[in-house]
Amino acid sequence: MKWWKAVIAGGLFLGAAAITAGGLKDRPPPSVEATVTKARKGSITRTITGAGKVQAATTVKISSNLSGDLIELLVKEGDRVTKGQVLGRIDRKRYEASTKQAQAAQYAARSDVQVAQVEADRTAAELTRVEELGKKGLASAAEVDQARAARDSAAGRLASSQQRLAQASAANEEAQSNLSKTTLLSPIDGNVIELSREVGERVRGSDFSEDVVMTIAALNVMEVKFEVGEHEVVHLKPGQPAEITVDALEGETFQGSVVEIAQKALIKNPGTEAEVTTFPVTVALSTRPARVLPGMSAEVRISAETHDDTVLVPIQSVTVRPEKSLPTYKPPVEGATLTTGRRAQTLTKVVFVVDKDNKAQMKQVRTGIASDTDLEILEGIDPEDKVVDGPFRTLSKELKHGDTVREPQPGGPGGPGGRGGQKS
Repeated sequence: MKWWKAVIAGGLFLGAAAITAGGLKDRPPPSVEATVTKARKGSITRTITGAGKVQAATTVKISSNLSGDLIELLVKEGDRVTKGQVLGRIDRKRYEASTKQAQAAQYAARSDVQVAQVEADRTAAELTRVEELGKKGLASAAEVDQARAARDSAAGRLASSQQRLAQASAANEEAQSNLSKTTLLSPIDGNVIELSREVGERVRGSDFSEDVVMTIAALNVMEVKFEVGEHEVVHLKPGQPAEITVDALEGETFQGSVVEIAQKALIKNPGTEAEVTTFPVTVALSTRPARVLPGMSAEVRISAETHDDTVLVPIQSVTVRPEKSLPTYKPPVEGATLTTGRRAQTLTKVVFVVDKDNKAQMKQVRTGIASDTDLEILEGIDPEDKVVDGPFRTLSKELKHGDTVREPQPGGPGGPGGRGGQKS
């Protein structure tokens, strides 16, 4: 009965040997599950976005340089006004009295000029008569000098009275101007968007600070002012088209264009790690939407640059890897450069192209402009190349040159119906 034990032992030995031999055989590397799409040719637009507030292109604050009680307001908030229209009045009694006083002073100065003119004419004629008598020997030289002095004195009094008249006239003009300022007029066509004072309140006019009575805005031209970063402002110029969406009007889009780009930066948190540099940009709406009001929140999308007939890939397809991981990488010749310390690792932009054998080929690329979803490839791949576009972790860390790529199956763990098929 010992022969069957020998048969069992031999079978176990052969099984173990087969298992060992199978384990020693070269196994193909495991495939990497990833989503794949095709590069394509098309148009791409660099879009610069920003958020700001809608405001009127022209806003005027109505105030007065005069102090006085506001006795009349002829408009209310929302009213449409035209240039030159009377908006309100300040009590003018004090300024009417000042005007009458200035006018009286001007009349008196004018009368003094007339008297001085008569005296100057008389002394000039007297000097002429005395000079004629002197030529005939009928008047002495002293009499001639006395007449000349009288003429010069009268001319001086005339010039002085003329200056007093000019001074009185200027004072009268100022009084008339102050009197006219008691009537508040609209300097533009627009709408009253705010009333800051009520009838009966005192307006405190000053050349050093303004006491605003009301604010008028020209609502026929609306604009949005917002800030963009220093790396984006270099791509902007006046006249570029823009789309404006207003938060309060969901689903509606309005057209506009860039009208102003600030030449001075706004620097926040200067000298700190949180320092931010931005530039104010103004976009004007082509037409004024009826329901858009100043102060509403808006988002602007500026079409800064468009490239046609260029190679495009999904923006997530481009990742960065160390330059030395490229299959075409050539290390620098030893001694060709002198470095101190550790050499910094150089990163480069790459795209993984899937060949006909489902192998991932790492391709170094040069990129152009980007939209919200696509990125322009200037060099490195061809149209119709199959490129890996996800998942994010696979692209950024796990996938290597030469790996076999396996596309997720629909409904499976890595397919559209499973969690593994979601793109980052």
